[in-house]
Amino acid sequence: MSTVLAFDFGASTGRAIKAEFDGEKLSYKEIHRFDNVPKYEDGQLCWDFPYLLAEVKKAIDICGDTNSFAFDTWGVDYGLLDDKDELIGLPVNYRDTRTNGMPDKLFEKISPYDLYKSTGNQIMPINTLFQLMAEKKENARTLLFMPDLFAWAFCGDKSAEKTIASTSQMYHFDKDSWDFNIAELSGVDTCVLQKLVDSASIVGEYKGIKVIKVAGHDTQCAIAAMPADSERCSAFLSCGTWSLIGCECDNAVLTEKSMNDDLSNELGANGKINYLKNISGLWLIQEIRRNFKAAGKAYSFNDMEQLARAEKAFDCFIDPDAPEFATAGSMPEKIRAFCERTNQHVPQSDGALVRCIYESLAMKYKFAIHQISENTGKIFDVLHLLGGGTKDSFLCQMTANSVGIPVIAGPTEATALGNILLQLIALGDISSIEEGRALLRKQEKVKEYLPNDMESWERAYKKFCKIIIK
Repeated sequence: MSTVLAFDFGASTGRAIKAEFDGEKLSYKEIHRFDNVPKYEDGQLCWDFPYLLAEVKKAIDICGDTNSFAFDTWGVDYGLLDDKDELIGLPVNYRDTRTNGMPDKLFEKISPYDLYKSTGNQIMPINTLFQLMAEKKENARTLLFMPDLFAWAFCGDKSAEKTIASTSQMYHFDKDSWDFNIAELSGVDTCVLQKLVDSASIVGEYKGIKVIKVAGHDTQCAIAAMPADSERCSAFLSCGTWSLIGCECDNAVLTEKSMNDDLSNELGANGKINYLKNISGLWLIQEIRRNFKAAGKAYSFNDMEQLARAEKAFDCFIDPDAPEFATAGSMPEKIRAFCERTNQHVPQSDGALVRCIYESLAMKYKFAIHQISENTGKIFDVLHLLGGGTKDSFLCQMTANSVGIPVIAGPTEATALGNILLQLIALGDISSIEEGRALLRKQEKVKEYLPNDMESWERAYKKFCKIIIK
C-alpha cells in the first residue's frame, strides 16, 4: 500500500488530494482546498507564494502519513532566487501587463519562424522567454518554474522538470535540452536555467517524505490520465480556466503553417509530443459570473447555464482568444462591443451573453481540431474531455455537436490523477503511464456525448469562421 499526496494548483484555487493504491485499486479524496488569489507587489500582479506555501504545509499536516508528495501548476510562471538562495520578490502572474510588446521587441533580433523552429511553442507574450525580457531583477541566479519552486521550498532541489520547461519558449525539442541561444535573447544570464529532469523523478525528502517531480505542467498531468484506447485516434481537450486541445505525436511539428495556426508543441510525461492549441477556456464563464455578482446578480454556474439554455441558438459569436477577453473586468460590455464591431446581433440579456460564450468556445474547439488535423494528417474519431469542464454537461454536449465526433468526458480529476499516477511510477508501484491509463479505464466513470443536430452546427460554424478569420 502506497499513499501519495498530490498538490494541484489552478489559476484561482489550490487543492491537496490524498490517494492510496493497494496494487489493484486506487482511491483518492480531496483533503484541503484554498484560494489562489493574485496580489500586487511593486505595481505587478503576483502570486502570493508565502501564503500558498503555508497552505501546502497545512495540507501535509492534515494528510498525516504519506510516502510522497508532488506539485503541478499552470505553465510559464516562475520564481527567481538570488546568490543566497532567497526568493527575490513574489513570482509574477502571467496576466501582468509587463510583457506587452515584448514579442515585437524580440523580433528585432530573430524572426518569428526561427524562434518557432527552435522552441516549438505558440508565440504568446505570457511565455517565460518574454517574461524574462521584462525582468528587472539583476541579482537573479536561479530560475525555478512554479512546481519546481514549491519542491525547492521543501527539499532544496534546484532542477527544472521537462514538461513545465517545455512551456517556456526556451526548450529545444530535437535536442531535449535548453536552447541557450534563444534564452540569451531575453537579456537575462542563462546561468539561471537549471538542469532538466524527467517526470516521475524523486528529487529529495521533507521530514522523511519523498518529494517527487511529476509533470509540473498541469495539462501534461491531465493528459497522462487520459483513458484513451490505443485502437482509436484520440484528441484531447483539457478544459479548465484555459482550454488546451490537441493530440499526442511522436515528433514535434515545426512548420511555418503550424506557427501561423498558433499551434504549440509541449513535452508529455510519457515522452510524446503533445501538439495543441491554447484557447481561453472557462475563464470567460468565471469572469462574467464575477461581473454579474459585482452588479448584484449572484448567479450560480447552474443558474447561468439555465439562462443560456433558454436563449436563441447561434445568435452571435466572439473569438474567445481576442485580446480584450484576456484581461479581467467588463466582460458583458466587451462581448457586446465585439459583436457590434463585427456587425452581429448584440446580446442584451445575461443568458444571451452566456450562451454566446458557450457556443463560441465549442466553435473554437472545432476550428482548432481542423487545424490540428491539417498539420498532422490525423483524422480523429473521439475527443477526450478532461478536467473541470467535464462537470458542465451543456458545454460537453455543445462540443460534441460542434466537432462532430463523440466526446468522452472524464475523469473530472484528470490533473490530480495524472499527478498521482506519476508519483506511483516514481515509487515503483506501477510501471508506466500506459498501465496507469488502463487502471483508470477500469475504475473511473466517464460519460459519452454523441453529436446531434450537426447540420445546424455546420451552418453556424461557417458564420463563426467569417467572424474570426480576418
